[in-house]
Amino acid sequence: MAKMYRQGPWPEGTPQQGYQSPLTPQQVYRIGIGEVNAHCAKQYGSSFSALTAARQDEVLRGLDGGKIELEGVRSQFFFNMLLANTLEGFFADPIYGGNRDKVGWKLVGFPGVAAVYTAHVDRHGVPYNAVPVSIQDIVDNVAQVDEHGHPKHVLLTRKD
Repeated sequence: MAKMYRQGPWPEGTPQQGYQSPLTPQQVYRIGIGEVNAHCAKQYGSSFSALTAARQDEVLRGLDGGKIELEGVRSQFFFNMLLANTLEGFFADPIYGGNRDKVGWKLVGFPGVAAVYTAHVDRHGVPYNAVPVSIQDIVDNVAQVDEHGHPKHVLLTRKD
């Protein structure tokens, strides 16, 4: 919360200025979700979660483009927070509750928490394909660690 400026006035800020709103993120979500569901009920006869994927995409594009009006929070503000938090959850260390089974990391080939890469530092252009290791893996003693507590990554072989 230290990085959230909530003391007003609230003119439109720049991305460099960060979060500026009289509302907490929890309030933004409660208002935004409620109003999006009300919009969907009025427009399509059901809640957002009951819409087809194509309709959900249409609603999300409307929020992103400011074409859907919300009363309690600007639609683009709500959409940007939702998108940022979704990305954070998808790529965060699983110890924080998202990125189940490290699926986000596997998608992009991220090896996880810091390890010792000294044996690979001079291998330019050579992919570092390893089974991702999370903080939780180390806490749960699932990952092997060296004498310094750094995880030992298990390298994967690629089948081309």
